Amino acid sequence: MSNFRVIPSIDELRRRPAVRALEAEFGADATVDALRAAASDLRAAIAGDNEQVPDEAATARIESTASARLRSAFASSLQSVINATGVIVHTNLGRAPLAASALDHVARVASGYASLEYDLGRGTRGRRDVHAEGLLCRLTGAEAAVVVNNNAAATMIVLATLAAGREVIVSRGELVEIGGGFRIPDVMAQSRAFLREVGTTNKTRAADYAAAITERTALILRVHPSNFRVEGFTERPRLIDLVALGKKYNVPVAEDLGSGLLRQPPDLLRSEPTVRETVAAGVDVCCFSGDKLLGGPQAGIIVGQAALVDRIRNHPLMRALRVDKMTYAALEATLIEYAAGRASATVPVQRMLTATADEIRRRADAVAGQIGAIPGWRTVLVEGASAVGGGSAPGVELPTWLVVVQKDGASPDALEGKLRRLTPPVIARIDGDQVVLDLRTVLPDQDAQLLRLFTRL
Repeated sequence: MSNFRVIPSIDELRRRPAVRALEAEFGADATVDALRAAASDLRAAIAGDNEQVPDEAATARIESTASARLRSAFASSLQSVINATGVIVHTNLGRAPLAASALDHVARVASGYASLEYDLGRGTRGRRDVHAEGLLCRLTGAEAAVVVNNNAAATMIVLATLAAGREVIVSRGELVEIGGGFRIPDVMAQSRAFLREVGTTNKTRAADYAAAITERTALILRVHPSNFRVEGFTERPRLIDLVALGKKYNVPVAEDLGSGLLRQPPDLLRSEPTVRETVAAGVDVCCFSGDKLLGGPQAGIIVGQAALVDRIRNHPLMRALRVDKMTYAALEATLIEYAAGRASATVPVQRMLTATADEIRRRADAVAGQIGAIPGWRTVLVEGASAVGGGSAPGVELPTWLVVVQKDGASPDALEGKLRRLTPPVIARIDGDQVVLDLRTVLPDQDAQLLRLFTRL
């Protein structure tokens, strides 16, 4: 006969110090539910295996099982990780890490009330869409600016405002698919604008755009190839040629710039235009991401002529696509770093982009030496390449030095998996059947933490 008497009552369990600690951490209701589930598991084990369990062992088993259940149930699915992949704007890992000043400003604004929609000068209700506008205009040379929650939203509201019910001319070679399977034609359809394709996949000329302009034409849209590259027998009109065409036929020209580069890039990124260059070329509206090469929070930023941007900010969709106080706080603080001329040192994405291979090698030498000194570990440095990532600067490789890590008795796949299961997880990559760490994307203050984590394996 099964001995269920070893299973204490829930009331008895709740009087125990360990369970009281669980209730203080996770709440009484969740703890009681976990205790009941753990007791039920033990009851089933006793009944099924006719297992003989001493009283104290039964109590400890229930406490342990309940604690594990609670910690699993209350664990956040969104975790901080160490990015050792060498992919700078890693979409799967949250894209751009924020500058310290941005984190500080978010903490100040989010911890209390803020002047999100309050005019401090007049003491009356204000508008949230004016935040960051002055800085964006200063940095890009645009007349006006407005912010929405991502660049796909920016593209959609631009099209919905300027071209709903009418035609938008786009080169066939620019009908791209962005992350998550979303395609430019799909975004356009949601805006109620009609797509007018011109040219071919590899060649489109200004004359193709001109031939497609009719009384139904509302907009010429140019999509910067920020997440793909077409090479070989290709042709694409210059932006200034499209601007001249738009002026000739009185048709606005918009560019979806994508990556949002604000400052002059290093030599390897010369193919990526800055927002200021695009605005200076004369486009009427330009949109780009806040969390790619700009290095700020997720946002879709729209800059351009005041008359058109004002129409966009007053569109009904703006209510659905607007950003919150934390996004504005992070964006403004990031933009201040650019305006002050220190972004290359203080904005992590910019610092990673401009880090030289020699700088990375010095850090890699130190980290490799420390990991290699741990019993059972072997390391070696090899030359390699980092990637910009995030649909920015496709095909561009940044020279780097990689730390190859090997552990006795562990295959590359097994080792990569063990690194992912650390707290915090270390996301490495397998290159040439070896686990490698690229310190370009490991924040400098994480080097010591990385070493501590390796001692646990």
